[in-house]
Amino acid sequence: MERLTLAKLKKAASVFVRDMSRQDIPDLFGVSDGKAVGTYVEHSFHGYLRQRYIYDAGSSASGIDFPELEIDLKVTSARQPQSSCPYRDAGQKVYGVGYHLLVFVYNKQDDNVSQIARLQFQSARFIHKTHTADYQTTRGILEILERDGNVDDIVAFLEERNLPLDEMGRLHLAECILKTPPRQGYLTISNALQWRLQYGRAVKIADEGGGEGIENLL
Repeated sequence: MERLTLAKLKKAASVFVRDMSRQDIPDLFGVSDGKAVGTYVEHSFHGYLRQRYIYDAGSSASGIDFPELEIDLKVTSARQPQSSCPYRDAGQKVYGVGYHLLVFVYNKQDDNVSQIARLQFQSARFIHKTHTADYQTTRGILEILERDGNVDDIVAFLEERNLPLDEMGRLHLAECILKTPPRQGYLTISNALQWRLQYGRAVKIADEGGGEGIENLL
């Protein structure tokens, strides 16, 4: 078998979600737990890939599904497309989570007569790691930089955005931003012990055919 590459993963994702959208799934009938549905889809996708490619699956140590490719798979309902992400540092809201995201968004329907479930995948998105930061945070920073903002301006903005940083942390991050400006992010990232990632904007941008660093795989 061939080694899994980024291009092959994207192609496989496209074929997989199209095929799964046509399947009857008795195991998911009556299941309302989004985590259970997501786990089923993730296991199914890995099973699909293992029949065709060689790759090292993620572990608790790596924290992501495809560590060699720096990609994490997220499966989420179209009703509220979101997931959690391990918190590493506040800079993730500015520079991204640190890896690419492969996001499957589904709409689940149950057939009470046949007692089967169907998953209609509304989207499959690949988001480059440089664009996995918070949309409003990066947009505000880039606007400040366009207006020749300085360290004090950025520190004040970070404080307004309530990033989980102390005074020295805000200063250090502001200095980093001046030296290395971030790219525009597409996610909404809520502050928590685990980041809450919301994908509604990323899905919309990809549907409209715009956005550097985001691909519609369907």
